[in-house]
Amino acid sequence: MNKTIKKIIQTVIFFSVGIVIFWLVYRKQDMAVLKDALLHADYFWIFISLILGLLSHISRAMRWNLLIYPLGYKPKVINSFFSVMIMYLSNMAIPRSGEIVRCGVLGKTENIPVSKLLGTVFTERIIDFIMLFILLAIVLMTQMHVVIAMLEKNPEIYANLQNLLSSTPLLIAIFIGFILLLFFIYRFRHKLQHFRFYQKIKTIIKNFAEGLKSIMKMERRFEFIAHSIFIWGMYFMMIYIVFKSFGFTENLSVLSGLTVFVMSAFGMVAPSPGGIGTWHFMVIQTLMIYGVNKADAGAFAFASHESMTLMMIIVGVLSLVLLPVVNKMNKNSKTD
Repeated sequence: MNKTIKKIIQTVIFFSVGIVIFWLVYRKQDMAVLKDALLHADYFWIFISLILGLLSHISRAMRWNLLIYPLGYKPKVINSFFSVMIMYLSNMAIPRSGEIVRCGVLGKTENIPVSKLLGTVFTERIIDFIMLFILLAIVLMTQMHVVIAMLEKNPEIYANLQNLLSSTPLLIAIFIGFILLLFFIYRFRHKLQHFRFYQKIKTIIKNFAEGLKSIMKMERRFEFIAHSIFIWGMYFMMIYIVFKSFGFTENLSVLSGLTVFVMSAFGMVAPSPGGIGTWHFMVIQTLMIYGVNKADAGAFAFASHESMTLMMIIVGVLSLVLLPVVNKMNKNSKTD
């Protein structure tokens, strides 16, 4: 099958899944109440939330550069920022495709091996997971009743968690098999090194390992940690500050906002472009536990997600357009 056709089919499937979930979430909403809530929202705070989101993406680009510097490359922050925004744009078309795309974009622009960049991205994801885990721990310690209430109201989520736990032996078996495969490759490495495929895999693994080591060689560790805290702080503020846009959420506590944020983060994990439907579901269900009616919660989720999505699309498209222009200008200025 032609690669272009395959990508088109994947995009259509993922968007279809997202649209179906979105329809299921909103099909029983009181549209009159939802429309009224959106009409009376204070969009100043939504605009501020988008500015904060943009700052988090700039910080993410700067943090990525901190991981790349120890590898011996000095990419421009503007190119890293463009690559990050193109990543988000790609994820909206095909979920989980953005990481490879951003490495490809920056690698081509700055002449950096993509395999080395993938190692830095893997390191980034580990740090992001740790940050999310810390926030989840805070929520569980302070808002356990909300998590329990959500599981009781949505038994299908509880069933999915049970299925995940039941698959643990299979995951262990796969892990053991992977370890045995690595041992086999190491044991017969002298015979395998004559094969071109082996040499290619070896080079990729070596470059990937270099990317992972970049955090160990990092001289500006404090700056990296500060960026990580800032990024996740802005992610949280993007949701919490929208509370001020609606009368039914403006008096909710900071911990309520943190709980909504953490729950929404799990909605983004689902294979739906940009979290369409799944993000809305998690936010609506969490707000309802805090006493917000379903239609109002739906208005909040719609305003938050769609404004954020629109911003990412606009900045992502601008990044695609400006990336070659900015680099051509820089190249011409150097020539002059």
